[in-house]
Amino acid sequence: MPDDEQSNVHRLYDTDHTSDHEAVQDSVHEDVHGILHGDAERIAMDEATEVHEADVIEGEVLSEEESAELDRRLESRGALVVRRATAPVRVVRSAAVAVKGHEPTMKVVKPTLRHTWTVVQGAESYAKRAYDASTFGMYRRQMKAAEAAGDREALKEWADRKEMATERRHKRLMDLPRLFIGLVKVLAATLLGIPLAVFVIAVLTKLTGNGSFTGVWLGFFAVIGFVIAAVSFVWGVLLFAAPFLFVLSCYREGKRRAEPPSWLVTTGETQWDLAIDETTIARALDSLRIPNITRYLKEGYKLQFITPARQQGRGTHALIRLPGGVPAAEISKRRVALATSLHRAGSEVWPNTGDEAGILDLWIADKGALAGGPGPYPLLTEGLVDVFKGVPAGKSLRGDELREPVMGRNSVVGGAPGQGKSSASKTFMAGCALDPTVEMRIWVPDQNFDFERFKRRCSRYTMGADDESIRQIRDDLKEMFEEMEKRGELLKAYQVEQVTRELADKNVGMHPLVGLLEEAHVAFQHEEYGAEIAKYAVALVKLGRKRGMHFRVSTQAPTATSLPKDVTRNCTNNVAFYVQDYVANDGLLGQGAFKQGVRATDLIPGENRGTAIVKGFTAAKFETLQWYFLDGAEGNDQITPIIDRALAAISKRELPAPGDSRRPEIETRDLLADLDEVLNNELVPIADVPALLRDLAPTWQPYQSLSGKTLREILAAEHGIKVPSTGNKFPLNPATVRDVIVLRQRDAGATDDTDEDTDTIAS
Repeated sequence: MPDDEQSNVHRLYDTDHTSDHEAVQDSVHEDVHGILHGDAERIAMDEATEVHEADVIEGEVLSEEESAELDRRLESRGALVVRRATAPVRVVRSAAVAVKGHEPTMKVVKPTLRHTWTVVQGAESYAKRAYDASTFGMYRRQMKAAEAAGDREALKEWADRKEMATERRHKRLMDLPRLFIGLVKVLAATLLGIPLAVFVIAVLTKLTGNGSFTGVWLGFFAVIGFVIAAVSFVWGVLLFAAPFLFVLSCYREGKRRAEPPSWLVTTGETQWDLAIDETTIARALDSLRIPNITRYLKEGYKLQFITPARQQGRGTHALIRLPGGVPAAEISKRRVALATSLHRAGSEVWPNTGDEAGILDLWIADKGALAGGPGPYPLLTEGLVDVFKGVPAGKSLRGDELREPVMGRNSVVGGAPGQGKSSASKTFMAGCALDPTVEMRIWVPDQNFDFERFKRRCSRYTMGADDESIRQIRDDLKEMFEEMEKRGELLKAYQVEQVTRELADKNVGMHPLVGLLEEAHVAFQHEEYGAEIAKYAVALVKLGRKRGMHFRVSTQAPTATSLPKDVTRNCTNNVAFYVQDYVANDGLLGQGAFKQGVRATDLIPGENRGTAIVKGFTAAKFETLQWYFLDGAEGNDQITPIIDRALAAISKRELPAPGDSRRPEIETRDLLADLDEVLNNELVPIADVPALLRDLAPTWQPYQSLSGKTLREILAAEHGIKVPSTGNKFPLNPATVRDVIVLRQRDAGATDDTDEDTDTIAS
């Protein structure tokens, strides 16, 4: 551009919308003309100096004389004059501002149209429901769907229901004349009875001198007038409010059952949400483009909702029988696509397989309901735990509080690093710590201080990945294995199948024992001690659960080489945080879990931190659990107060402190040795023997309830001693008992010799 034009002030404005912004252009011309003719007061100084970066379509160039005069006037007022040929400068009112002038109109029109649409949809829904009710439409649709699915049983059931509904309606219609006659009789009796009663009262009032005959009737008519006035007023209010109430009812119905078209929902309305009901679920399933579902709905059939869509916890639950040939697992594979159709995040929609392969168990969270997490740990400040009833774990997606079972169970926990695996184990161990009868043992084959605050509560605690620490873990597991075998003998003596709360409280060494092997893959893969650790771990998860022992394995690498298969196969509490592939998924949740739709791979790393897929916590095939979180960081330590409270409860009950040598050892007795001691050389009736055993060991509980018949059964089943029924007295021969003892010692000696020979050969 020539130099003489660079001093000109460009007044720029958008001319794409000339018809919409003529007033803007006129204002610009008037402002410039006003300054040139001395009317500078029409423009404020801040408007003259403000500069905007706006898109330039067309501009107006002033003449050199006009520009000079304008510059002089503006500079005399202290204004900044911009002289750039290509850079845009401010117009008095930009096109963008002009366009925004229409936004209030749009903000009013669209919501008005949308709400009107909702009311119309509600009225349409009421009309359809009324038509269905009058023509038994629901029954006809269900019969048609059952016929299409080839379900004869369901077809017969719905046909029977329709017939019964028809009979009920016919009966009601036949009863209408009798009902009308009854109402007429009641009305006639009322109209005659009330005046008669007033007449009697008036006469009695007159005779007793308590009032006048006329006064009673005047009072009666006053009451009648008041009732008529009140009814008229209420009736008038109802007539006035009825249209508004009807519109409100239609709006609520439309909000629940209909979705407005997309052109009525503005992008700024972030609060808009899709109402979840049978209609929207059917549309979402149709959008998956599964041929059998699409064809089924296109032919006019309706999906069978075994359980209609209804609010459950923090979301909506429904049970749907899918059309023939569509397994529920197929829907589970398309969970994200289904969530998209329902306007939900992937983690807010959980389609599962119901009791049958063709039944879809669908749960849909309320939008944003899961963002709040499970809330604070319920035992943060007070309370104790009974591990036989489980420990607090977290909340399901529905908002139900879940407890992790402890006694009679074992646990395997896994997931990618940083997703909450260790936090879940801390929550679990904190619950166990709050049962004063529990003995806790924790092994961490890593330089990991996550469980350091539990050390005071543990009878065994090892942390470290060096050879010495791994050897200590091996030794502790071996000790736990040996204690497990002793407990097995005690169960036999007490003649119970597994440890109960009552037996645990007897202080005979059968207290609950909980062991946690954190970062288990490090221990299992150790070159020197890994095989032995794996052997003891497998034995503990196979046999320890009935003996009051809970063994928990936690790992971030659940593979065939890092975690023994027999460990995962025998753990009935399965906890899987986010994993990357189906191999790790099935390693934690069981073989075939991925194909069945039980998938921790669907969790989103980072976003779903602290959320896991769990099995064995409830009767459901699996649950999605948001774990409680306990912070152990300095300045916000929530674990130490819990441990302090747990130790105080142990002291209050006068139980042995963790690691105390006074913890009761498991007492065992040899029945045959005791019989050898109490029997002389004479035959003794079997009914008299239990009393002799109780005198020998008065504190040994199994002998306290022992009877002759039970003793005879134990001797026959466990030791091969059959007591004859001589004279119906069943005499026990001491010589027979001693012969069995000798044979047992001989067999034990032979076994020891064999072991020594084997060791020699191995050497």
